[in-house]
Amino acid sequence: MPAPAYQRVLLKLSGEALMGDREFGIAPIVADQIAAEIVEVRQLGVELAVVIGGGNIFRGLAASAKGMDRTTADNMGMLATVMNALALSDALERHGADTRVLTAIEMRTVAEPFIRRRAIRHLEKGRVVLFAAGTGNPYFTTDTAAALRAMEIRADVIMKATRVDGIFTADPLTDPTATRLDSLSHLDVLERRLNVMDATAISLCMDNKLPIVVFNLTTPGNVLRAVMGEAVGSVVTPEPITMGRKG
Repeated sequence: MPAPAYQRVLLKLSGEALMGDREFGIAPIVADQIAAEIVEVRQLGVELAVVIGGGNIFRGLAASAKGMDRTTADNMGMLATVMNALALSDALERHGADTRVLTAIEMRTVAEPFIRRRAIRHLEKGRVVLFAAGTGNPYFTTDTAAALRAMEIRADVIMKATRVDGIFTADPLTDPTATRLDSLSHLDVLERRLNVMDATAISLCMDNKLPIVVFNLTTPGNVLRAVMGEAVGSVVTPEPITMGRKG
């Protein structure tokens, strides 16, 4: 087997990825499937960190729109990400992986506080590190948390797992005319207001020249394919690249 294209990866998962066919919550079988794919990648020697959202349990922005104080709502959303990280950690451990959950909001009885050097050391020891509680601050999304943590651990790439096959000109789930964009720059994403990650996260990646791979998590084996550098989904780089990628 050829060598992986990336040696240290930050995998960004939405909370909804854990729902499966449910309307909310965590589907254990889905967590198990995701864990199996992560472990497969880890066995190649790739250092893997994960940031997971909390939208399957609580979405702070939606609660704020209904009248809840934004800071309170965002704090609740950050706590939801901790629940998801613990669930995924448990699934990973059952598949034989060593894991550590690190939180931006201290809760020492259930997880370690985030300390950059400690996180890097865990990765070097082969542990899958799950970053929870976002940035620890309201008004910042888990996309921004993923970009921030990726910079702090010096990740080679952010891999954003979605429900569609990359970045499209419109939502392919509602617009049949949507076209996939195989390769584009961070600036393209910002100027065209494409729904990939929030503008703060994209700007942070652009400033630090960090590539983003956007792919479909629901296709079995895609995590491994993306890490190996295969043509799955879309690639965001400082400058768009020409690749023979399939539509």
